[in-house]
Amino acid sequence: MSAQPTLDATPTASLASLAALPSQDPAFYAQAYNNRANVPDNAVHMARWAADSALVRAGMVTYFENLAYGDANSPLADTETLDYFPASLRDDDAPPLLVFLHGGYYRALDKRDHSFVASVPTRRGVSVAVVNYALCPAVTVETIVWQVMQSVAWLYREADRLGHDRHRMFLAGHSVGGHLVTMMMAALWPQFADDLPIDLIKGGLSISGLYDLEPLRRADFLQADLQLSEADVARLSPAFMVPATDAPLITAVGELESSEYQRQHALIRAAWPNNARDDIALPGRHHFNVMDDLMRDDSQLSRALLGMIAGV
Repeated sequence: MSAQPTLDATPTASLASLAALPSQDPAFYAQAYNNRANVPDNAVHMARWAADSALVRAGMVTYFENLAYGDANSPLADTETLDYFPASLRDDDAPPLLVFLHGGYYRALDKRDHSFVASVPTRRGVSVAVVNYALCPAVTVETIVWQVMQSVAWLYREADRLGHDRHRMFLAGHSVGGHLVTMMMAALWPQFADDLPIDLIKGGLSISGLYDLEPLRRADFLQADLQLSEADVARLSPAFMVPATDAPLITAVGELESSEYQRQHALIRAAWPNNARDDIALPGRHHFNVMDDLMRDDSQLSRALLGMIAGV
């Protein structure tokens, strides 16, 4: 993995406390991370994501589906695609690009469930790419991280053809998509490919993200598919990595999320103090309605995201 793993030998008391696992009982993690059980009407929310996404696609004058970002000869080629939504409001300059990474615990959901995230940014002069990746258990979490790196590198290289500004690329993600956002912000891009700059990512938004994968390894219902080893956790937990740059990271977590999501949220802010910027409160939000404000121009979440993009 082209990132900088580090375990600080002298962490602050706050960081050490947040990094300490709160329980040794697997049942605790099974409950804290089982979002579908914790939100019984989750299917209603996911159906709404799909419906809102269909409406966004139907309302776009132009968008591009299933653009291949990987090797056409790869056995994973069918999963290495993205949907691209050009900015509908734009000036003479090439617009910035927001790359969205979906959640689903690396084992569920699809980019087509998340087209709705393109609604506000494209109307405000920002192009949007929504990325697909393969799912566990067919692949490992590390493979998914590499696929997302491929997608971001492809979008950088294809900027002139697609029409966005390669020097203004931002990320957003939900749940494990937030993990992937921070992994991309820790990546040493010139080691991945020598044509990529270290500051390829200009900023990120993580909504109810996960930054230490050890609790997922301890949740049996997830570990059955993820098959994370201790070495995987050490290599793939951005909370214990050094960010590649001081690019801004906006974080948000729903008020009704479990204590573990609250702890993970506080952990990345303590671990990445030079990157952490806006901390968005989301009152009354759980794991599935936590992204609702992305559909509203006037929400604090949308304003913070668009403000970060405009500030670069």
